[in-house]
Amino acid sequence: MSGEPVVPPETNPTQDLQAPMEAEVDSTVAEVIDPSAAAAQEASAPADPAGAARLVVELEQELASLRSQHESLKGQHMRLAADFDNFRKRQSRDSEDQRLQITCATLGEILPVLDNFDRARQQLNPQHEEAQSLHRSYQGLYRQLVDVFKQLGVSPMRVEGEPFDPMLHEAVLREPSDQHPEDVVIEELQRGYHLNGRVLRHALVKVSMGPGPSNAASPAGEAQAGPEQESSAPPHEG
Repeated sequence: MSGEPVVPPETNPTQDLQAPMEAEVDSTVAEVIDPSAAAAQEASAPADPAGAARLVVELEQELASLRSQHESLKGQHMRLAADFDNFRKRQSRDSEDQRLQITCATLGEILPVLDNFDRARQQLNPQHEEAQSLHRSYQGLYRQLVDVFKQLGVSPMRVEGEPFDPMLHEAVLREPSDQHPEDVVIEELQRGYHLNGRVLRHALVKVSMGPGPSNAASPAGEAQAGPEQESSAPPHEG
């Protein structure tokens, strides 16, 4: 058996031509079925340099436009935030002013009652035990009313001996005074009050005009009397 010749297997020329054709058909079918694969292959191909440069320029322009829009929107946001903050502060200030005006109006209506309490307290002079007991009750009620005013921020003005200030005082009378210079408060006619540093009611006061005209004219009269006395003296005989 080892002496028999070996016959090679027979080859089919039709099969040799069919294999490449089947591979090409499979590739075409794959491109039709999966177009993204074809796009990936095209993208992997070398691009046109001029087209790439144009693409870079367009992207840079788009980036600059987006940056400009971002800065514009950022500026609008900051302006809106500032306007809202100013609006909030203005509303708070207006609300506080309105509250203070209402408080001043209310307390201004109650102050005459406090004035009457003060006048009656100064005029009372109890002599008997029953009157003194009533006086003590009255004083306790007056102190309670004053404490309520203090808790609300109301404080009385101290004006006597102070320079006249039209922002705090209202001059009702003016009279000469030898003890006080001009434009100094010499008497309080109606007490004034502050409310947390703000004038709640002006004080009605009497203001000094300084020394009277008679006192001011006396030195001039003495100066005029001197020459008259000298003129009445007898002439000196030589």
